[in-house]
Amino acid sequence: MLYPQRLNQFTKEHTEAIAAILCGVLLFFGWFALHLNFLGWALLLLPAAYVIGGYDSAREGLTTLIKEKELDVDLLMIVAALGAAILGLWQREYHLILDGGILILIFAISGALEGYAMQRTERSIRSLMSLTQDTATVLRSGREEVVPINQLKVGDEILVKPGELIPTDAVIVSGFSTINQAAITGESLPIEKTVGEEVFAGTLNGYGALKLKVHQPPESSLIQRVIRLVEQAQTEEPPSQQFIERFERGYALVIVVAGLLLAILPPFVLNWDWETTIYRALTFLVVASPCALMAAIMPTLLSGIANGARQGILFKNGAQLEMMGKVRAIAFDKTGTLTTGQVQVFKVIHAGGYTEEDVLKVAASVESSSEHPIGEAIVRAARDLNWSRAVDVKAIPGQGIVGMQNPTPNPSPQAGRGAVNGGVGLHQQVIVGKADFVGQYVINLPDKLKESARCLEEEGKTVVWVAQGEEVLGVIAIADSVRAESARAIARLRKLGVEQIVMLTGDNERTAHSVAQAVGIDKVYAELLPEDKLHVIRRLQQEYQTVAMVGDGINDAPALAQASVGIAMGKVGSDVALETADIVLMADKLEKIEAAMHLGKRAQAIVKQNITIALGFIVLLLIGNFLGGINLPIGVIGHEGSTVIVTLSGLRLLK
Repeated sequence: MLYPQRLNQFTKEHTEAIAAILCGVLLFFGWFALHLNFLGWALLLLPAAYVIGGYDSAREGLTTLIKEKELDVDLLMIVAALGAAILGLWQREYHLILDGGILILIFAISGALEGYAMQRTERSIRSLMSLTQDTATVLRSGREEVVPINQLKVGDEILVKPGELIPTDAVIVSGFSTINQAAITGESLPIEKTVGEEVFAGTLNGYGALKLKVHQPPESSLIQRVIRLVEQAQTEEPPSQQFIERFERGYALVIVVAGLLLAILPPFVLNWDWETTIYRALTFLVVASPCALMAAIMPTLLSGIANGARQGILFKNGAQLEMMGKVRAIAFDKTGTLTTGQVQVFKVIHAGGYTEEDVLKVAASVESSSEHPIGEAIVRAARDLNWSRAVDVKAIPGQGIVGMQNPTPNPSPQAGRGAVNGGVGLHQQVIVGKADFVGQYVINLPDKLKESARCLEEEGKTVVWVAQGEEVLGVIAIADSVRAESARAIARLRKLGVEQIVMLTGDNERTAHSVAQAVGIDKVYAELLPEDKLHVIRRLQQEYQTVAMVGDGINDAPALAQASVGIAMGKVGSDVALETADIVLMADKLEKIEAAMHLGKRAQAIVKQNITIALGFIVLLLIGNFLGGINLPIGVIGHEGSTVIVTLSGLRLLK
C-alpha cells in the first residue's frame, strides 16, 4: 500500500515539472531539425511539444470556459500558439510553429512553479499530523489497553509514561511531572503540572508517569485546532491574488473579443480583404499574448530567490519576495526567535562569606542527579569548577531537591574534577529550590538576598535558592537568553520603515516584558495560545494590511500561515513552522530579515519597470499590426524580443 501512495504523491507534485522539461527538450530538437531541413522530424517533434507542454493549460482553460463561463490567460496562450502554428503551416514558415511552442514552454514552466507552491499546504498538514499520537494507553478494569486515538471517549483514563507525547487534551488525575509544551504555547521552560491541571496533545511528558482523564473529544484538542487553523489560513486567497486572477481573465477576454472583431469587421469597415483580415487577427493574438507580462515577473522573482539563497534566506514562494517589500508591521515570537530557546544561568548572587563559585558548585552537586532543565543549566554553568556529586539525593516535585555532600570526589566529567572546596564543607545537607522550600531547612533567608531575588523575578527570571546545612549560600537566576543580534535587528527594521513591531508569546507577562525591553519592542502580547496569535495577526492586518510573522514553533504555525509573509527560523524551527512559513532564515540570523526586505523592495521596483516595458512593446506592436506596418515574423520578433528584454532586466537581481 505504501508504494502506490508514494507514486501518487510523486505524480501529483512533479508531473507539471516533467512536462515542462520534456516540452523544452522537444522544442530544442525540433529547432535542430528545422535548422538541418529535416522537415518531417520537425513536424513530428514540435506538435509533440505542443501536446506535452500545453495539455494542462488547455485543460484548465477549457474547464474554466465550460464550467465558469470565463476566459483566462491559459486559453489565450493556447489560441495564440495554435494561431502561430496554423500561420506557419499556411505560409510554410515553419519557424512560427517553433515560436508558438516557446509560448507554451513559458507557461508550462510557470504552471510547474505554481503547482509546487500548492503542495505546501498538504505538507504542512502532514507535518502537523506527525505531532499527534496514533494510539493511547487506556486503563480499563485495572488493565492497560492500547487503543487508537479516535476511539477515545470523554471520561477515559489514560496512562502517559516519562518521555512520551501527550496523546490528547486531558486533566491530570494522578501523578506529577514537568511538561515541555514549548511546541504549543511557546513557554521557554517546561511547566510543572500535577493533579487537576490540564495538559495538551502534542506536548512532551517529562520524568513522571501521569494518569490523565479525557475531558473533551480528541478532535477538539488544541493540536487539532492548530491543524484546522493552518489549513484554513493557507487556503484563503489574499485580495492581491484575487485581483491578479481577475486581471488575467479580464485581459484574456478583451484580447479574444478584440481578435474576433479584427477577424470579422475590417472587410466591412476598412475594406480589407479576408486574407489580410485573418492574417492581421492571428498576428494580433500572437503579439498580444501576455508572455512578456509573465516574464516581467517570474525571472525577477526567481533571481531574487537565488540571491536570497546565497545569503541564507530561503524564499518558498516568489510572490512573497515581492510582498516583503510591502511589509508595514512585523510580529515576533519570543522563545527561539528573539531568544535562543535554551535556558541558562543568568546571574549568581552570593551571601556574605561565600563566592559565586561556591554557590554553583554546591548547587551542581545535587542538580547533577536531576533531569530538570533548570538543573541541567546549573550543571552546565559549573562544568569548569571542581565539585563532587551529592549522595542520597531526593527531588521534591514542584519545590526543590536535597542531598548530602559526598566526601569522595567523583571523577566523572559531568560531575566535576574534585571535591567541593573554597570554604564550603563536606558531609552537610544541600538544599536547592524555591524560597519557601529552602526556608524549611535554614534559620532565615537573608533580607538582602530576598530583595535581589524579588528584583530578578520581576524581570521574568526564575530564581533558585541554594543552602548548605543551615546557611544560605546564595541565589541563582535562570533565564532564556536573548539573542545577541535581536536588539540590533529590531532597530534596523525601524529605520527601514516598519511602522509597528510587536512580540507574541505564550510565556508569562513578566518574562515577556523583560525580553521585549531588552530588544526594544514596546508592544507585547503574552500568555497566548496558537489561536490567540492568529487573532492578533488578523487585527494587525486590518490596520497595516501587509504583516510579517517571525516564529519557530508549532504554536506559531497558524500565525505564520495567516500572516502576509511567514518567516521561520531554520536551525531551531519546528518542521511545521518550516513547512508553513513562506521564508526560512537558514542561519537563524534576524538581521537577514532586513536583507529580505531590501530584496523585496528591489524586486517590486524591477517588476514595475518590466511591466511598463512589456505593456509598451505590446501597445507598439498592436498599433503597428493595425496600421499594417508589421508582418507576422516582425510581430513575433517584437514579441519575443520584449520577452528577452524583460527577462534580462529581471536577472539584475542576481547581483
